[in-house]
Amino acid sequence: MNKILLHIEGFAVLSLCLYFYRINQFSWVLFFILLFSPDIAMLGYLFSNRVGALLYNAFHTYIITIIVIFCGLVLTNQTVLAIGLIWSAHIGMDRMIGYGLKYPTAFKDSHLSRV
Repeated sequence: MNKILLHIEGFAVLSLCLYFYRINQFSWVLFFILLFSPDIAMLGYLFSNRVGALLYNAFHTYIITIIVIFCGLVLTNQTVLAIGLIWSAHIGMDRMIGYGLKYPTAFKDSHLSRV
């Protein structure tokens, strides 16, 4: 049941990000260009599973994206706001399809399941 809730949560985050992205009339070209950019953190796995998990998790937690969105709102910077929404959408999409935060044992070991 917990796993299903995490998938639903991911869908909800993705949907909300898409909604707010659309109503702010941000560039969809920018959205699709940046959507998978947080996955560059997987390059940490070239060094070790521990470094890979650390980098991947840093780029796949909502804490940083919420700060980016907040900065975009406070500074009234549309680009920063758009990046925060895209980044959050990416994380939501990952959670929705079953990719979770990584354990340092192996890339496939996550808090949602073994992928």
